[in-house]
Amino acid sequence: MSSLAMRLLAAGLRRTRKRPVESVDGARRRLNAPKDDPAPPLWFTRKHRVTRRTVDGFDSYTVLPAQGEPSRSVLYVHGGSYVSEISPWHWVMVAHIVDEGFRVEVPIYGLAPEHTHREVFGFLVAVYRDLLAYTSPERTVFAGDSAGAGLALALTQDLPAHGLPRPARLLLISPWVDLTLSHPDIPRIEVRDPWLSPVWLREAARAWAGGDDPALPSLSPINGPLEDLPPVDLYIGTADVFHPDTRRLNDLIALAGGTPDLYEEEGAIHVFPLVPSPEGRRARAHILRTLRTV
Repeated sequence: MSSLAMRLLAAGLRRTRKRPVESVDGARRRLNAPKDDPAPPLWFTRKHRVTRRTVDGFDSYTVLPAQGEPSRSVLYVHGGSYVSEISPWHWVMVAHIVDEGFRVEVPIYGLAPEHTHREVFGFLVAVYRDLLAYTSPERTVFAGDSAGAGLALALTQDLPAHGLPRPARLLLISPWVDLTLSHPDIPRIEVRDPWLSPVWLREAARAWAGGDDPALPSLSPINGPLEDLPPVDLYIGTADVFHPDTRRLNDLIALAGGTPDLYEEEGAIHVFPLVPSPEGRRARAHILRTLRTV
């Protein structure tokens, strides 16, 4: 059974996050709502060295520990259904990684409905190219959660086309890797998921795709090339509608000759490593132990 903290959080999310977008009208209201400010909170900037720069018309934050020059980097791509800005929970996760002695690059990519997937890859490639001036690919990790995890995987698949090396590792938390939401087990899981509404996800996917086929590998990287990937760490809870596709991705990477590592938490909700709960703390500790090996 999941922890009391997880169950209480799930109840609150069901009321405040899922129910308002279980109808098409509600989903479209959220889609068109004003975006939050992506800037890191004050506690974060007081503890770390933070700089912001513009790359290809979008902002990217570089975060360093208070002291020292790290030789290892993480490119962290935040989630939010391709619609919502980076949140305080994301900045907490970034802080944990920075405090392990990493340079962390946080790209603030354009969001739907104002932007689509067609604009994001040039930006992310440019951010990664800049990052390689500071650390080698052998000491660089791509990480992300939810939509950001899908982007991190799609970016990794796209790098050879730009003549760039792939990172040493992929760390994917509750990855959204199939925008078609066509896995037959999703309706069964959706009843247990207190956060993600398929109605909402389909509206967000439609806006992000911008008229393109959502099955395209740039949108659904589970359909892209899975050969020659670096080691891939997958974190997923069983009360997450992305659970079936994450397990499928794990199996497909293994079939392609890769080395996936699936961290599965019974009863845990979407992006549970980011949330304040015993399950989240255990997963974060596992993530940080893995990063120390890079």
